[in-house]
Amino acid sequence: MSSDKAIINISTWDGTITSAEFHVAAANFAEQWNNLDLGFPHWSWINCPKGPRFAASKVEGYLSLENMILPGSTEEDRNQCGLAGIVDLSCSNEDVFTDTAILVQKHSQERHHYDFHIVYSSSFRVPVLYFRAYCSDGEPLAIEDLEKEFPAYTTQELAISKWTFITQEEHPYLNRPWYTLHPCGTGDWMKLLFSNEHSVVSQGGVAVEKYLISWFSVICPIFGLKIPLKLFLNASNKSENVSYVT
Repeated sequence: MSSDKAIINISTWDGTITSAEFHVAAANFAEQWNNLDLGFPHWSWINCPKGPRFAASKVEGYLSLENMILPGSTEEDRNQCGLAGIVDLSCSNEDVFTDTAILVQKHSQERHHYDFHIVYSSSFRVPVLYFRAYCSDGEPLAIEDLEKEFPAYTTQELAISKWTFITQEEHPYLNRPWYTLHPCGTGDWMKLLFSNEHSVVSQGGVAVEKYLISWFSVICPIFGLKIPLKLFLNASNKSENVSYVT
């Protein structure tokens, strides 16, 4: 995956990206995540053969992270932190590099396995997270099981709008039912997220390379996950061949 020059004007941007920009953002996100090498599963790009059901302009593939292990959370865990998905901005005071389980809760209940796929939606023009969860014996978790280990704010949202917030639908490439976070409104909150970023104002545009990292920082707290601030710092310091969204 390679990056091409582009410019994004924040004043007219609607928070969405093209399939080509998603490809650039996905490459950078996977590179930055994997280079941290903190013992987490790595993201990889899965190429998919082109077929008649896909538009020629659509990215043929998706990002995949397999076998993320999460234990069930206690009530204390579920109420511990707010929406901040970046470690240094969360209520945890632990050092990201000394914490041996940054993306894992601390209690020794049965651990569940998660597979995450990030797919580009040509309809909404934003990334969409597809995921599945299962026990160590391979038995899939139902939505009711997931609710028991989600953070408190996630279960509250599920209680209000369960089938618009998290839905189950056919994976666009695997043709099997997966859970997904509904992408409606993603463009709006991505625009808001970048509009409040100082570097966007000073540079006059949104860096494509930072799009997926910023998007995932909002998505991951839904699962009680935290990501290291260094992921953002590395993206911000990547000054050469930076692309901007128009």
